[in-house]
Amino acid sequence: MTDPTTPQRRPYTGSCHCGFVKYIIYLTFPHNPPPANNRRGPDGKLLQNMYRCNCTTCQKLGLMHIRLPSPPDDFQVLSPLNPPEELGDYQCFEKQIHWLFCKTCGVRCFSFMGESETVEREVMDPQTGETNSMTVWSPRQGWHEDMTHYLSVNGYTIDAGQEGCDLREWTEKKWVLYLDCLRVQDTGPDRRYERPFEGGAY
Repeated sequence: MTDPTTPQRRPYTGSCHCGFVKYIIYLTFPHNPPPANNRRGPDGKLLQNMYRCNCTTCQKLGLMHIRLPSPPDDFQVLSPLNPPEELGDYQCFEKQIHWLFCKTCGVRCFSFMGESETVEREVMDPQTGETNSMTVWSPRQGWHEDMTHYLSVNGYTIDAGQEGCDLREWTEKKWVLYLDCLRVQDTGPDRRYERPFEGGAY
C-alpha cells in the first residue's frame, strides 16, 4: 500500500469547456509549496508552484497558475496539435506571452512563450495507468526557465473529479501563493501564502 504522505507524480487530464483543447499535466501530491521568494529548491532545480496574481491580466482572464518543474516532461497537449495556429491568441503589454484560448468556448487552458514541438511521446493514461505512444504538442526539450521561456497551465481547466486533485484543498492547505503585482516594488512583487493581496481572489 502506498504511503499517502509520500509525494507521487501522476498524470491528470485537462480541457477547455467544449473539449477541443485536451491535455495531460503531471503533478506531484502532496504538494510541497516552494519558499514564497524562490521557485527553486536547495539543489537549484525548479519546483512545482501554484499561484494567483492580482494583476489585471490574470484577474480578468480568470487564471490560476500552475508552473511545472519541467514543462517538456510535465505537460502534453493532445488536441489541437498546433496550438499557436489553431487557438486564439491574446497578447498584452510587452506582447511576449501568448494567452491562448479556444476559439469555440473561449477558455484559456495555458499560456506560453518559447519553443515548442509536435512529437511522438509516451503518454500515461490517468485512468488505467497504461502508457501509449501518441503524437502531442509540447514545450521543446532542453527547456530552460528564463525571460524567453514561460509555461503556465490554468489550474481551473484541470478536469474535475480526479482523485488527489482538489482545487479547494490547495487553497485550504495554503499551497497557493498569492502575488501582489498591482504594487510592484523595486525588488519585485510581494508574495505570501496566507491570503490574497488587495484586489486578488481566493
